[in-house]
Amino acid sequence: MAKRSRNVRIEPRFEETRGPRGAVELTASEDDRVVKPARRAASGGSKASAQGKGARGASARASRSRGRGKGSRGGFSVLGLLRGGVYWALVASIWIGIAGAAMVAWYGARMPSATTWSVPDRPPNVRIVAADGQLLANRGMTGGEAIGLHEMSPHIPQAVIAIEDRRFYSHFGVDPIGLARAMAANLVEGRLVQGGSTLTQQLAKNLFLNADRTVERKVQEVLLSLWLEQKHTKAQILEMYLNRVYFGSGAYGVEAASRRYFGKSARDVTLSEAALLAGLLKAPSRLSPARDPKAAEARAQLVLSAMAEQGMIGGSEMTAAISAPATRAAAYWTGSEHYVADRVMEELPGLIGDVRTDVVVETTIDLTLQKLAETSIRKLIAENREKFAVTQGALVSIDNSGAVRAMVGGADYANSQFDRASEARRQPGSAFKPFVFLAALEQGRTPESIRNDAPVKIGKWTPENYNGKYYGEVTLTAALSKSLNSVAAQLAMEAGPKAVVEVAHRLGIESSLVANTSIALGTSEVTPLELTAAYVPFANGGYRPQTHFVQRVKSAASGKVLYEHPQGGIPRVINPQFVAMMNAMMAETIRTGTARKADFGWPAAGKTGTSQNARDAWFVGYTANLTTGVWFGNDDATPMKGVTGGSLPAIAWKDFMTAAHEGVPVVALPGAGWRRYLPADEPVRRPALPVGSPEDDAPAISSAPAPRRDETTASIRRPSAGVGEDSGPRGSIMDIILGR
Repeated sequence: MAKRSRNVRIEPRFEETRGPRGAVELTASEDDRVVKPARRAASGGSKASAQGKGARGASARASRSRGRGKGSRGGFSVLGLLRGGVYWALVASIWIGIAGAAMVAWYGARMPSATTWSVPDRPPNVRIVAADGQLLANRGMTGGEAIGLHEMSPHIPQAVIAIEDRRFYSHFGVDPIGLARAMAANLVEGRLVQGGSTLTQQLAKNLFLNADRTVERKVQEVLLSLWLEQKHTKAQILEMYLNRVYFGSGAYGVEAASRRYFGKSARDVTLSEAALLAGLLKAPSRLSPARDPKAAEARAQLVLSAMAEQGMIGGSEMTAAISAPATRAAAYWTGSEHYVADRVMEELPGLIGDVRTDVVVETTIDLTLQKLAETSIRKLIAENREKFAVTQGALVSIDNSGAVRAMVGGADYANSQFDRASEARRQPGSAFKPFVFLAALEQGRTPESIRNDAPVKIGKWTPENYNGKYYGEVTLTAALSKSLNSVAAQLAMEAGPKAVVEVAHRLGIESSLVANTSIALGTSEVTPLELTAAYVPFANGGYRPQTHFVQRVKSAASGKVLYEHPQGGIPRVINPQFVAMMNAMMAETIRTGTARKADFGWPAAGKTGTSQNARDAWFVGYTANLTTGVWFGNDDATPMKGVTGGSLPAIAWKDFMTAAHEGVPVVALPGAGWRRYLPADEPVRRPALPVGSPEDDAPAISSAPAPRRDETTASIRRPSAGVGEDSGPRGSIMDIILGR
């Protein structure tokens, strides 16, 4: 083998050359190297030869570079970018899939085993009945029976599918197309305008989950939807959905909704009625025709359009349905007993806990009295709406045991389900004064104690009588019957505002009361229900029973008693002598005072009340059998036109109480003859009174039977218009008139 020179480097070549045996050898020239080695200086001939070779190599490389450059520019701008986008999209989708699978696995693991999943029983119904067993309402999570898909009007499932899930019969529980469409619509609008949930997903949520808007709940909803589609047919899923979904206004299930809104079975629903029902599913409470008939009808027309677009109905059918919209069943919705039913449903969980089976609730309501109360309120509002600018009224009637016998929460339940009897807090005005006078009696005053009815200033407050009229020296009986604000303010200061608040709470007022001097005129707000309940101790002899609507709750299937209102244990809150005094004083209100229009021939007592600017007008009165409170006003607290407690409220009270006491034996009020409670040596003084114009359309103060007098008190000084001063006798009416 020849000896290799150390200074000579053999370069590998990849050119096609032949070896000794004819084999192709791969060689690489120096020009093909990426990094060129430094060249030593060579002889002139060698250098020229190398330069020639280098020039030819450079020319070839430049040519190749130009060729590659043209293709590279085109590939980078289009194909390269496209390849990169596809690549990273695939990478992102893979990672999103992995993350999604992990999230599904995580939240799925938090659910019970699929082997334990089962469709729960249909929610129970609550049947609410009057004291005599007559039906008041069905409530609860159903409000009606379940009905098969083959039994109901075919328009109902068609309308629901058209507006809620048009691909119901083709998807597998989740609709990717619908979800993508909803996402696109929401992105375009910049807010949530569409939802991508299928009917199966909605059913899964209603059956198994709560309404929380969380990722966990959504994942579980999807898993449950897939399970429902596997275990049940489309028809079964749709039937379960229609029998359980909420249609607004307390109606769960299509049968309950059909009867509630149209007074008919879901079997007989027309096309326009079916469209209205389907339209409610988007927002049941807001779109309920009981709340907003116009919005419900507008939504129903959208449903009809969707049905026409999908070929479910023809153009003529749609036109006919739009021209003949659904009509609500007025008889169902105008019943004031639904105010009672709503109140019962609020109280029921506190009485028996969660309602797990069908139950029957026996209420204390006398349905005859309920209808009488409703008729009286609605009639007076209809007749006086324009004349007196009055739009609402409420009535509550309670017996001596605390059982509510009638409650009307408004003029028309169909137009407003807000219960003004138990939820609306309004200023009671002078109807609050009995608590002021009772506080004064408990501190030593009597119905014949004298106060000077004249302008009085208490700090910066100057209470004025109605129409600015004053009567001078009056008894407490006259002051209460005439509703004299000056005297009430004096008594509130004498007894103390805190004592007045204590008395009101003791008798049954539950609302928060502000213990200031103006409380004498009823400036703290109360509900008609609690104000009426606080008068019950005057009617039953001084006891405060628990006000209640529910007498008994029983299982509908077995008849087992689940709850019964407790008997006995009613505390006394007023001593008998003060009951007698208050009854004597408030009886005068009906006989000769501000509530003469309430007199119906029975022994009765009560108190009128009118808040500032006639925003509220009240009369709460009672017999030995019933205590009834009436309120008139407007929801927006706008003033009425001259309505006082002695006008519309007293008239409504009389109409109701007259009918309620028909055929009932007359019974005297508790504690008749209050003077028998006084010590034998205690004087009773009564001043002679000037003739004056009445407050609140009442007559001038009249003389009651002359009380016994004690001449030893004749030297007591005459009172000024100050606070807290008692007075002695003034002599005859001629003495007062002549100024002697």
